[in-house]
Amino acid sequence: MNSERLPVYTGHHWAKSDREDHKRIHLLEHHLADVGACFEALLAQPTIRQRLAWSAGQEGLDGANASRLCVFAALHDIGKANVGFQARIWRREDLPQGERRLPVFAGHALDMAPVLTGEDRRTAKWFFDDLGWWWEAIESWDDREGETVCALFVATLSHHGHPLQLEGGRSANPEIWRPFGQLDPRQFVRQIGELVRKWFPAAFSPGAPPLPASPAFQHMFLGLCNWADWIGSNEGWFPYVDTPQDDYMDTTARKGAKKAIDSIGLDLSPQRMSFQGVPGFGDMFDIPGTPNAIQQATQDTPLAERLAIIESETGSGKTEAALWRFARMYDNGLVDGLYFALPTRAAAVQIHGRVKRFIANLLPAEHRPPVVLAVPGYLPGEDAGSIEMPQYNPWWEDHHDAERPWATEGPKRFLAAQIAVGTVDQAMLGALQVKNAHMRKACLARNLLVIDEVHASDTYMSQVLEALLDAHVSAGGYALLMSATLGSVARHRWLNHGKRSAGEAPPLREAIEASYPAISTPGPAGEDLIKAGENNRDKRVSLESIPAMQDFTIVTRRALEAARAGAKVLVIRNTVNYAIRTQQALEEIAGQDDRGLLFDANGIATLHHGRFAPVDRQILDAKVEELLGQSRSEDGLVVVGTQTLEQSLDIDADLIITDLCPVDVLLQRIGRLHRRRDNDANRPVGYTEPRCVVLTPVGDDLSPLLNSGTEANGLGPHGGVYKDLRILEATRRLIVGHTQWLIPEMNRKLVESATHPAALEVIVSELGEEWRSHGLQIEGAEMGDGLTARGVTIKRDKSFFTDNREVVFISNDENIRTRLGDDRMDIAFDPPGVSPFDTKLRITRLAMSTRWLGGVAIPDSSAPSPIEGGFAFSIGDRHFTYDRLGLRRT
Repeated sequence: MNSERLPVYTGHHWAKSDREDHKRIHLLEHHLADVGACFEALLAQPTIRQRLAWSAGQEGLDGANASRLCVFAALHDIGKANVGFQARIWRREDLPQGERRLPVFAGHALDMAPVLTGEDRRTAKWFFDDLGWWWEAIESWDDREGETVCALFVATLSHHGHPLQLEGGRSANPEIWRPFGQLDPRQFVRQIGELVRKWFPAAFSPGAPPLPASPAFQHMFLGLCNWADWIGSNEGWFPYVDTPQDDYMDTTARKGAKKAIDSIGLDLSPQRMSFQGVPGFGDMFDIPGTPNAIQQATQDTPLAERLAIIESETGSGKTEAALWRFARMYDNGLVDGLYFALPTRAAAVQIHGRVKRFIANLLPAEHRPPVVLAVPGYLPGEDAGSIEMPQYNPWWEDHHDAERPWATEGPKRFLAAQIAVGTVDQAMLGALQVKNAHMRKACLARNLLVIDEVHASDTYMSQVLEALLDAHVSAGGYALLMSATLGSVARHRWLNHGKRSAGEAPPLREAIEASYPAISTPGPAGEDLIKAGENNRDKRVSLESIPAMQDFTIVTRRALEAARAGAKVLVIRNTVNYAIRTQQALEEIAGQDDRGLLFDANGIATLHHGRFAPVDRQILDAKVEELLGQSRSEDGLVVVGTQTLEQSLDIDADLIITDLCPVDVLLQRIGRLHRRRDNDANRPVGYTEPRCVVLTPVGDDLSPLLNSGTEANGLGPHGGVYKDLRILEATRRLIVGHTQWLIPEMNRKLVESATHPAALEVIVSELGEEWRSHGLQIEGAEMGDGLTARGVTIKRDKSFFTDNREVVFISNDENIRTRLGDDRMDIAFDPPGVSPFDTKLRITRLAMSTRWLGGVAIPDSSAPSPIEGGFAFSIGDRHFTYDRLGLRRT
């Protein structure tokens, strides 16, 4: 490498450069070879190649078409040949003799659009002529009169994460394509046209079948091309070479691509050769006994089923059923890996350890991949896992954009991992019009997608999930959904994703009578095929409804009374605000003798919710499971929290006091009640049977919530959490009408009676016009949410060329992420704050919803001010406190 600044105006085109002083460059023809070789290496992986073929509706991809795709991948940065791009790193003193000014700066993707559309006629004519084989490709590679070849070319030019806009974007600028000094774009295009023939000769074999014309195939190709460029743009695998090398492809590019593929862990051949087969059920999970009925029913479902839904009560072993099915699918070569998606970050952290132990029992140590914790905001520690996916180092027209990298905060991990546990939004971003979505989808395609705790309470999320499933399964992928409380309407829609001919969801009576627990698969005529599996885990729960949702004194006295009797009590509030107020009331009422009954972490009284720093949340999770888990003590205890207590924590309570919530959520909460039978012998007198107290608004009347959000605690259209009062009223009636719930026998009846459209119609018919108007508003909002979701999902049935306007991303990435719940931004602290639970722990950052900031710009760092038991900080004119009660606005 040259130590002095290069004479960049000479006849060598650059692709990569040092951003500071530009003393080093990587030649453009070498970078094109790097990415072509990386794409070739990706297609050498059997599952990836099969998924690409399946996206076109074909069983396999022949060698000639695979090589043709490598040619397109190698052309991804051909636009950098223009002198306007090349001049980006020049100085005026670099100008060749006789030149007085630099060329007009240009990009390399957008500036190709006028060439492709023919707006820049002169450039377009010589560009395609001088490639040397373009018109041959139009004739022999394509049976759509050039539409397929053009679409794939547009797709490869879209490799930076947004589909290239052909019309209405960059205006034609013929000047940037004219020679400047010793640089001749036309000569370079001619050179690359000859090189790709040499690099991928099979692409030009006579008599090969045409390339697939399916738009879905184009979209999958873009994802792989995006991925290949990501890999091929890392200097660690592809060091800069600034002098031409005739044999660069074979001596450097292909070797670098193999090293990269091995480093990332995509070549599974050594791992599969050493695999000894699926261990016995007990050996896989370190548990005695045999699988229960729902686990066995899951395994009896044919592996060829690309989508299945497990419905079974909380704590019945759905996680083990899913992992066991993955083991068999891996053994049969159907999938390469696993992405286990959870609804929240905390739930993912909880499941991560279980998956890690499972993988340790499944795969041999010498070829065992890391189990990646795919959770933004949680730094990868010893147990979090990571993969070697170094930082992407591009240089393009918007390189100053500070947008999140493709895997948000984890560019070295997440969806490129063989085994990962993370949040469902990371997978859903592969279906939405956000940057690098196609790459996310391509990475995910080779793995089994497991989504835990699916529900249908959010229309927007449901529509996005449907789009994700359609993209994943139609590309030959496999998915498994799990729920304790799924309604028939949602189950039917997801099983028949993408099918216009699917029949209506079953009527209410049929929905109630459907087997439960069960595993469901789609039938040939659009019906749901349901197989039952009884787990013999029945429990009879006594329910009591009291109109004390806003009375913190009644709630805390009831909880303390039970704890004094030796009961483990969970108090679950719908909002963080109500949870904090409950905790404060509890501390005020509790006498000195009762202090030992309150939940604490390292001697600091606290509660459990989602607004704690990751290091503190891990302390709280571990403490809750220690006190309420398998080895819980016999002493009484009160733990106050929010929905975080109902998700994934392996805890066992004697009494639950909970706010009114939709019946499916209520069943999730009840799942933490008398969860472990091995604790039954030690339960205190008066709490040997499961008991649940449900807090309702004053007067046990929900009608005031139709028009008011005052003290709504998340309920109703103005409450912001559970907006549909019809479902809440139906749930309230189920509690009053059935004071004894037999779980899981009644699960199907309970869920359908409060969520099925026919059941909701009964509610509005009885309660009058104001409730009917509310129902219409909810349905209108759901329709709007559905339209919004469909408007921001990727149109994989549209071509990049003939339907270009429909595939171009028109939505704002940040708005989509916000609606998806991925709107949290990290607030960095310098110096770090101190944990309220351990003064040795430093809090360097906190995740905060952008909605709390009200548009205030986030600084590079904030300086926290120490306060008793925590710290305070400000962002603009917004002030916040972080202490034992978590993060809150002040």
